[in-house]
Amino acid sequence: ITPIMKMFTLGSSFMPPSAHAGGLRYHGASPLISALKNDGIIKAESVNQNEVFKAALLFAQTEGIIPAPESAHAIAFVIRKAKQMKEEGKEGVILFCLSGHGLFDMSAYKSFLEGGLSDSICPEKEIAESLKNLPKV
Repeated sequence: ITPIMKMFTLGSSFMPPSAHAGGLRYHGASPLISALKNDGIIKAESVNQNEVFKAALLFAQTEGIIPAPESAHAIAFVIRKAKQMKEEGKEGVILFCLSGHGLFDMSAYKSFLEGGLSDSICPEKEIAESLKNLPKV
């Protein structure tokens, strides 16, 4: 692991696109996660919010727990990974963390069910511009 623990961020002036998983809009990563990502030990994946809410509904229907949108990102990726493994004929165990319930997020679920959520991608140009403005440390 990188000996100097530093946090990676896109800077205080960067504003990510609006999403219903508010906790995921924070673009700084903890020093430990930053070091693991920087050293190639873990990798980051993104999931659009419509895929997230689709996965969350499936989870709620099968497990009886309405997950928070932040947790539903993990669920969506687990579903994606399980399908990939099945297609490749691989077996394995996938572990994820369900870190919160979605009872405070029912308006987001309602928006999804009514077709009111859009998938937004942060343009690479905006990310590059923000990174250019960070101080050299």
